[in-house]
Amino acid sequence: MTDNDCATTKDAIGTVPTTESEGVTEDKRQNGESKGTTTEKIPEADTKEFEHPEGGWGWVVMLAAMWCNGSVFGIQNSFGILYVSLLAEFGSSNDEDLRFKTAWVGSLSMGVIFFCSPIVSICTDLVGCRITAVAGAAVALVGLLSSSFVSSLEAMYFTYGIVFACGCSFAYQPSLVILGHYFKKRLGLVNGIVTAGSSVFTVSLPFLLSMLLTRVGLANTLRALTVFMFILMLAGFTYKPLVPNPAAASKTGRRFPPMSKIFNIRIWKSLGYRIWAFGIPAALYGYFVPYVHLMKHVKEVFGEEANKEVLLMCIGITSGVGRLIFGRVADYVPGVNKVFLQVSSFLVIGLMSMMIPLCRIFGGLIAVCLLMGLFDGCFICIMAPIAFELVGSQDVSQAIGFLLGMMSVPMMVGPPIAGYLRDRLGSYDVAFYLAGIPPIVGGALLCLIPWVEAKRKKKAFETEKEAVQTMLESKNFSKCPADRGSADKSADPESVI
Repeated sequence: MTDNDCATTKDAIGTVPTTESEGVTEDKRQNGESKGTTTEKIPEADTKEFEHPEGGWGWVVMLAAMWCNGSVFGIQNSFGILYVSLLAEFGSSNDEDLRFKTAWVGSLSMGVIFFCSPIVSICTDLVGCRITAVAGAAVALVGLLSSSFVSSLEAMYFTYGIVFACGCSFAYQPSLVILGHYFKKRLGLVNGIVTAGSSVFTVSLPFLLSMLLTRVGLANTLRALTVFMFILMLAGFTYKPLVPNPAAASKTGRRFPPMSKIFNIRIWKSLGYRIWAFGIPAALYGYFVPYVHLMKHVKEVFGEEANKEVLLMCIGITSGVGRLIFGRVADYVPGVNKVFLQVSSFLVIGLMSMMIPLCRIFGGLIAVCLLMGLFDGCFICIMAPIAFELVGSQDVSQAIGFLLGMMSVPMMVGPPIAGYLRDRLGSYDVAFYLAGIPPIVGGALLCLIPWVEAKRKKKAFETEKEAVQTMLESKNFSKCPADRGSADKSADPESVI
C-alpha cells in the first residue's frame, strides 16, 4: 500500500456513515473477529446549551431592574439639589472650604457605590442576585433614614456617604447581572430600557426634591426618600436566576467553593478587558462634576431666579432617549466594536463639559445639557453588553464588579477637587475646563480594544488551525505502520536481503 492509497483509505473510512460502520462491526462480531470488543458510542451532551427566554418573566425582572436604576441613580444624579440645601443647613460663612467639604457627601456616596462592586460581584456569585439585592436595599433604607437624624457633615459622610451608598451598591449590581439570564438577542435594548429608569427619576426628582425641601425641610425629605428604598426591596424578590452558577456549586460537598472560584482572575488574562477596565476609570475623573456643581454654578452666573432644575431635567430626558436609541443600535454593532459607541460618547461629554463655562446665555446651557445627556445615555447603556463580549456570560458578574470598583476613585475625587478649585479661584470655570480632559483621553485609550481583540482572535484561529493539522498528521502517521516499514526498507540498502 502506498502513501496515496493510505490517504485514500483514510478518507474513505472518514466518510462512512455511522449506520454502515455499525453494520460492519455487527458482521465482525457474528464472524467471531471482534470477540471481547464493544461498539463505542459517542455520548450525548448531558446538558443542552442554555436558551434565553427573551421575554416572559424577564419583562417583570426588567421593570424591577428599571426601578432599581431609577431609585439609586436618580437620587445620586439629583444630589445637586441636596447639595444646595446641605450648604445652607451645615454651612458657615467663616468656612473657606465649605464647598469642598460638602461636595464630599455626594462624591463619597457615588464612589462607595462603585467601590463596593467587586465585593458585590463575589456575593452575587455566592448567594445569588435575589438575596444580594434585597439585603442591599434594606441597608440603603437604614442609611437614608439615619441620615435624616444627623446634625453635622461628618456624620452625613458615614450615614449617607457610606451606609446608604453601600446598600445601593449591593442592590444595583444584581440588576445588571440578572438581565443576562433572561435576554441575549435583546440585551442591548433591555439594558437601554432599564438604564432609562434613572433618566425618568433624574427628570422628576429635582422638582420633587425642591418642593419637599421648601415645604418640609431636609430631614423629612430624606425620610420621604426611604419609600423608594422599600419598594426597591420588594423589586429584588423578582430576581429569579436561570443560569446555573458554577461558583456556588461544590462537588466536594464543602459549604463554600474554593478561593479560585470566588476570586475570578481569569478575566484579567484578557488584554482587551484590562484596557477597558483602566480606560473607563481614566475617562471618569470629570464625569460626575456637572451633576454636583452645575446647580451652584448656574446660581452664581444666572442668579437665584434661574430655573436650574430644568438643566437636570434636560440631562435626564435626553439620557433616557440616548439609552433607548443606542441600546438598540448596540444590538446591531458586532462584537467589541460596540466600544466605538463609548468612545464617541466620551468625546462629546468631554467637549460639553468644557462648553459649560462658555455659555453666558441660559439657552446655550440647555443645549449643552441636552447633548451631554444624550451621550451619557450611550455610555451607560452599553457597559453590560461590552462586558459580555469581552469575557462571556459566565464571568460577566465579576468583570462588571471590578470595573465599577475601579471607577470609584475618579467618581469620588472629581467633585471635591472641583469644589476646592471653586473655593480658591472664585468660580467654576477652570474646574469645568479640566473636567472635560479625562473623557477625551480615556476615550482615545478605548480605541485600542477592537484592534487588540481582532489580533487575539487571529492568533487563536491560527493556533487552532495548527493543532488540527498536527492531529491529522499524527493520525496519518498511526494509520499506516506497514507502509512506514516498507518505506524504511526501501530507503536502507543494508536491509534488503
